[in-house]
Amino acid sequence: QVQLVESGGGLVQAGGSLRLSCAVSGSISGSTFSDYVMGWHRQAPGKQREFVAVAIGGESTSYAESVKGRFTISRDNAKNTAYLQMNSLKPEDTANYYCWIRIGARGYWGQGTQVTVSS
Repeated sequence: QVQLVESGGGLVQAGGSLRLSCAVSGSISGSTFSDYVMGWHRQAPGKQREFVAVAIGGESTSYAESVKGRFTISRDNAKNTAYLQMNSLKPEDTANYYCWIRIGARGYWGQGTQVTVSS
């Protein structure tokens, strides 16, 4: 079993910054943490969950157009943790943010952390 726990969400004014963390624990074996694809999605009230960012091992990353240049995904492989640095936040970034990891054919999700950006 694999568990993901997000933290770092909260209330921030527009233009501010937050850093989300996603700690992974449980049955991670057979490979190194850096080999696993990890990412973030978000879901705003009344909307579908949408892709935010992904780290595909090594230094390869990809972002949604709406966050490109403002958000940065990173990972600390020694701590089995991924991060999402969010700068220049906008009210439209308000959502519940979920991290995920893909291990083999399975994907695992965290419970989410709420980010609210006030105007």
